[in-house]
Amino acid sequence: MGSSGDSAPPASNGRVPDFFIIGHEKSGTTALYKILRQHPQVFMPKLKEPRFFITDPRGRGPAPPNPIRPRTLDEYLALFAPAAAEQRVGEASPQYIRSPHAARLISQVQPAARTIALLREPASFVQAYHIHCVRGLVETERDLRKAIALEEPRRRGEMLPRDARAPNRLFYCEHVRYVEQLRRFETVFGRERMMVLIYEDFRRDNEATARTVFRFLDVDDEVALDIAQGDQTANLRSGRRGHREVRLQRLHRAAHALQLARRQPAQAGRLSRTVDALTPRWLRSDAFENLARRTVFSVPSSPDEQLMDELRRRFKPEVEELSDYLDRDLVGLWGYDRVG
Repeated sequence: MGSSGDSAPPASNGRVPDFFIIGHEKSGTTALYKILRQHPQVFMPKLKEPRFFITDPRGRGPAPPNPIRPRTLDEYLALFAPAAAEQRVGEASPQYIRSPHAARLISQVQPAARTIALLREPASFVQAYHIHCVRGLVETERDLRKAIALEEPRRRGEMLPRDARAPNRLFYCEHVRYVEQLRRFETVFGRERMMVLIYEDFRRDNEATARTVFRFLDVDDEVALDIAQGDQTANLRSGRRGHREVRLQRLHRAAHALQLARRQPAQAGRLSRTVDALTPRWLRSDAFENLARRTVFSVPSSPDEQLMDELRRRFKPEVEELSDYLDRDLVGLWGYDRVG
């Protein structure tokens, strides 16, 4: 189904995507998606992350259904039905890059797919991704050092958050297997159909990077663009550290439950629906929601530099391997030449 909730047309009216933005999360995928949607020769659906080619990380069949995302091939292809015949069609699901099966599953639908990966300096990626998981109610441990220490017991199925549907999302350091992840897609699609972007390059010059992507997709690379369009793109250009940090986790969880009851009542619990029904109208106003948001969230705190140094030492072999794989000095670019 589409993001608007309309019923899906037959699969024969859909289009198979030509390209896939495969990840990583918190590395500029949303900004690139917003830029590509501006291009008249490119079609990307309103639903940014269909995640259709993700299977359950525990190996027990499909992941739990989500009413927003497509559940069948017909519904998935229907996302792209509005595309014009002459447009390049794509989607952006940054979870694909860490999936052991996504490349193979994509190739079964589109064997000539082109893929775009975005990679970020590993320690800053892990920190930003952890904040993202806390805000998304996937993670309950707000302290990054403690969350990393929980990786081992969580692999054994212990100390998992109550609502952890995909525990592997919380294995933060395992996500920094960049070369292994890229090789999975290279094996299936070939190196010539892969583009690897570096987040820091994209942040430094959005437009130049975007036009490089246009050339990779064989569309007009001189089209006029509003690069500053959208909050995510603006954040990327300014270097701001992504989402605001959760300060009051219980209040954040309660507010999320009420918001779900209001917008998707079929997915909310009975208590949440009852509380929402009894909530006075003034508590639902935009002004009150903005006040509540300022109460729940705060500007991300400065990273623990000792922890960042420890992570860089841990990830240095991966950065060296990635430098060789891409034939580029990422050790120097990311400051790993100063890591002991």
